[in-house]
Amino acid sequence: MAERVQLGTVDELHKKGCLTGKVGTQPVCVFWSDGAAYAVDDRCPHMGFPLHRGTVEGGLLTCHWHHARFDLSSGGTLDPFADDVGAYPVEVDDDGVWVLVEAPADRVPHLLQRLEEGLEQGLSLVMAKAVLGLFDALGPAEAIPAILGAGTAFGVRYREAGWGSGLTVLTAMANVLDALDPADRPLALVHGLVFVARDTTGAPRFPLEPLSADLPADRLGAWYRRFVGTRSGDAAERTLATATRATFSASALAGIMGAAVTDHVFVDGGHTVDFTNKAFEMVEHLGPDRAVEILPTLAQQTAGASRSEESSEWRHPHPLADLLARAEADLPGRMTAVIGRSFGGDEDVDALAWAVLGDEPAEILAALDRAVDAGATAEELARAVAYAAALRITRFHTQNDHRDWDVVHHGFTSANAVHQLVCRNGSPEVVRGVYQGALKVFLDRFLNLPPARSPATHQAAATKPDLADLQACWDRQGMVDEAGAIVYGWLINGGSKAEVLAVLGSALLAEDAGFHWFQTYEAAARQLAAWPDGSEQQALILAGTARWLAAHTPTRRELPQVVRIATRLRRGDPLYELAEG
Repeated sequence: MAERVQLGTVDELHKKGCLTGKVGTQPVCVFWSDGAAYAVDDRCPHMGFPLHRGTVEGGLLTCHWHHARFDLSSGGTLDPFADDVGAYPVEVDDDGVWVLVEAPADRVPHLLQRLEEGLEQGLSLVMAKAVLGLFDALGPAEAIPAILGAGTAFGVRYREAGWGSGLTVLTAMANVLDALDPADRPLALVHGLVFVARDTTGAPRFPLEPLSADLPADRLGAWYRRFVGTRSGDAAERTLATATRATFSASALAGIMGAAVTDHVFVDGGHTVDFTNKAFEMVEHLGPDRAVEILPTLAQQTAGASRSEESSEWRHPHPLADLLARAEADLPGRMTAVIGRSFGGDEDVDALAWAVLGDEPAEILAALDRAVDAGATAEELARAVAYAAALRITRFHTQNDHRDWDVVHHGFTSANAVHQLVCRNGSPEVVRGVYQGALKVFLDRFLNLPPARSPATHQAAATKPDLADLQACWDRQGMVDEAGAIVYGWLINGGSKAEVLAVLGSALLAEDAGFHWFQTYEAAARQLAAWPDGSEQQALILAGTARWLAAHTPTRRELPQVVRIATRLRRGDPLYELAEG
């Protein structure tokens, strides 16, 4: 039953043209326009400006701060950046002007609609308000999959080229939510959604239907590799759609896609293998029934991607592509001929990583072969290469060209992607990506000549530092070595890796971060989990991540400010008072 709340008399409304008051804690205003009374919330849904200070003409209410316009009778906005304003029925009688208040409606459908509209129009404030509203309405456990599902559905529907950087960032942030401070989790999702919106052009993607026949995985896998090899994007997509429609396991699908992406050397500078892995990770977040919607979006990109064996640096002065071809030809036999196990676990993985950092490509491949012969698992091989790639960042000298940070980044994030893929399917075809990643690490060796000073030798690492000192590294350019030393010193002196991850995550999200930033942070978080807590490997990986962030900060920090505004609006803070002051 509706509650009646009196806001004044008819005479007062006629004289003033507007009455103000509260319905519970909600400010409300009543306008007299064209012989009728209308009630709406007295806060503009855009930025909270008092609407009673606006202008009414012909049933149209205009806010005076950003000039959003609203239909008085329904509260609907004519400017989508603003959102609709709450409207209430009004009764006018001899006793006064009464506002009728109904029980609040379920806000979730409206919030999901607003999230879609924010994505369509690239409105970060609209997306931020929708995310915060869903967290409040559903709680994090239900809000997070709803937000991820909406963002993914939009990204695969409106990016004609298929999976790209936007969905990769959204997936990366979904992967690290548990590592972030709870207060940072909505902001992380907003960052991902904003990337999805930027990465879509509005041109819809028209997915190809799967074949109606039930075909075996090995046949579809052979077809997919063939069509990717001949750059037949449509045929590859329809084949992959057929495979994902079938009841194949995630391991089988990873085998099909992983083989195709490693048939050629270091495809698209490492992006393709990372995109492939991220698509699998989003399926894991949303459920296997979404695989048919998500995974086929990789086909066109994979078929059309550049192939490093076609580039000169993989041919001269070292015939890297030829060396790889010979090593990969022997790999199936090596992996099946292993008898017993003499590989020594984490210590041998560490030693293999340092061998991958060597200066002779043939010897690097031979070290991997010896590890396979000694019984190293696919996971251990991939982890060693990912660790070696992480050390390229930790040892990156600041005298290099700043753009070369991206070079070592690509080696690390692609190696992390291969590591995750071989954990799903450790077939020789997928493990080829480990060998390719090792030679990418070799190619990047000059960026460690000379290597940056070890964070262990920096004064800041001598005793356990204060993580609060990192803020100066984000606020001032050039404090790369200092940031690495603070993180290394904290960890090596018994500090919690979880605290470091949360602090680095806050630093990342506080910036207008670029695509590669999110990839680097997420890959570091993934690789940490593969090493023992308190280990030297964890300390060096996180020190490298801190160095990366310090090398790229500060930025203008606009998006975090948008989310702060959205948070304050949900609290009811009067933002306009600050504007006037």
